[in-house]
This record gives sequence, C-alpha cells and structure tokens, in this order.
Amino acid sequence: MRTGWLNAMALAAVAIAIALVVAKNLPGDAATQLLNVSYDPTRELFQDINRQFVAKHFKDTGKKLTIQQSHGGSSRQARAVIDGAPADVVTLALSSDVDTLRKRGLIAPDWALRLPNHSQPFTSTIVFVVRKGNPRAIKDWPDLIRPGVSVITPNPKTSGNGKLSVLAAWGSVISRGGTEAQALEYLKQLYQHVSVLDTGARDATNTFTQEKVGDVHLTWENEALLEAAEYRGEVEVIYPPVSIRAEPSVAWVDVNVARRKKEALAKAYLEFLYTDQAQEAIAQHGYRPVNPEILEKHADRFPQIDLFPVTILAKDWEDAQQKFFADNGIFDLIHPAKGETR
Repeated sequence: MRTGWLNAMALAAVAIAIALVVAKNLPGDAATQLLNVSYDPTRELFQDINRQFVAKHFKDTGKKLTIQQSHGGSSRQARAVIDGAPADVVTLALSSDVDTLRKRGLIAPDWALRLPNHSQPFTSTIVFVVRKGNPRAIKDWPDLIRPGVSVITPNPKTSGNGKLSVLAAWGSVISRGGTEAQALEYLKQLYQHVSVLDTGARDATNTFTQEKVGDVHLTWENEALLEAAEYRGEVEVIYPPVSIRAEPSVAWVDVNVARRKKEALAKAYLEFLYTDQAQEAIAQHGYRPVNPEILEKHADRFPQIDLFPVTILAKDWEDAQQKFFADNGIFDLIHPAKGETR
C-alpha cells in the first residue's frame, strides 16, 4: 500500500512538470479553458481545487486558464457527455458512470489505469442526516423502515448518490450475514418510505433542508457535513455502523482533448488531485483522501465505520450497475409507484 502511494506521488510530480510545460507552451497572451463535468455535490471542492491549480501553475506566467464546472446527477452527467457536452475531464460518482464513456469510444479502454489508485483520488460513503436532536432515534439501517419514518434520497436512475443509497442499504443486510432475499425485502420496504426522488444529490439536500421534507436524508458524507455546517442547530449527521465504500472516479475525455490539443493539460489537472496540496483540500471538503497520512491527520473528521466494498454485492461496479439499475434490474422491481420523481 505504501509503495502504491509512493508511485502516486511520483506521478503527481510528473503532473507538476506537465502543467508547467503546458503553461510555457501557450502563446504569450493565450487564454484557454478546461471543462470539468462532475457529479452533484462537488461544486465547492472543485472551486477550491481549480483556484489552487491555476495559482500553482499559471500565476506569473502571462497565461490564463479558466476551468469551467458542470454539475448534476452523475449518470445524467455521463449521458450529457455522450450526447455532446464538450467535457475535457469527467469526475463522476462511480467508475461505472465513467466507463459508459469508454463504451461509446470517448475515452481509452485503459482509462482506470492511467492515474493512481485506479483513477480514484478520494473515497466517500453514505450516511444519514436527521433533524436536530434526532427525534426519530435513527441510528442504523433497520430504523429507516420503522412506521412513520420519511426518507429522502435521490433517484438512482440519474444520481450517483441515489445508486449508492440503494447499494448501501442492500449491503447493510448482506454484510451482516443476511440473504439476498432478505436484502430485497428490506430494500422494498425502505423505498416505500421514500416520498420524493430528486434527480441529484444537491436537489435532495434542498428538499430536506430548505423544504423541510422528510425525517432522514441518505447522502454523501461530504454533503452531510456541509448540511450540518450550513444548517447548524437544525440538522445533525448520524453514522450508521456499516455503509458502502464509495469510489468516485476521474478521467480525461480522449476524443475531446485530442481534438482541442488539451491532453497534457487535462492529464496534469487530474494528476494534481493526488498532490499533498489537493489531498488536503479534499479532506477539508469532507471527502476521504487516498493519501493515508492526510487521512490520518483528519481522523477526527472521518469516524471509523465498517465500509464494505461493492464486491460483496456484485463482481464490480459495472456488474452492480447492470444488476441493480439496468432496465428490469432490482431497483425497477422494488421502486414504488407512489415515489415522486422530480
């Protein structure tokens, strides 16, 4: 593991060199742009990362780099790129969302091997946000299906948060020795308690915090921490004993960067995510950095819980996508007709 991190740091050093080369080779008064198409709750993270990257590699060079951001439900964002959104890089919630671009010939077959840690610069998980004082006494997954509990989580057909909520709920049964039949029954009951299926994580946050719908919000750890900070005194974060290990993935979009001659810049931008500077920003924004030393430094921010891998549910992320979210998959079997999608 340590050797892997050292390799990552070596690649990060290469990224710095590449970024400098890119900056030097731009025309003297040149302005260029990168478009990062990302999933819903990463707005604040990438605003910070973008500012740091530009300051580190383009300050005092006479060149100008503008990094544009696009955010939405992860699966919907992947579809937008397939439909022509001119993404230079994608930073999506699940590797299966990135891999849909490979299937359409937009990125290289070996995309996951081109960056450290299988192109996953940070991890996360799904936790609970409840009303202040936790009036429903929600502490674990079985509590979500008690009578009268109303659950908010996004639509897994469009949202990475939504997919991970399904997988985390299913895995909470399997990881404790339950059968797939028991997991299916639990999932069916859980989604009978979901009154609204928003298209993305941030929409679901607004439904819970601004519209004050629901008793518990199933969401990304970083989004939960942001909610608690912004709505101090109104909501609080609950960590269930077990949840899924989420692995957001990144890639440059080969077809687009080749056409615009931005491959070196896009690669440098993504490799920057593995530097100490960016890993620190990742931790401060509530994502779990892959640098173990920086993760340890922020241990008080990231409680130890049992994070199970996707492989207890399926062969890999792609298999999970097909098993749970393809047409006539598990989610289609249990999705209640009364669940409102908006």
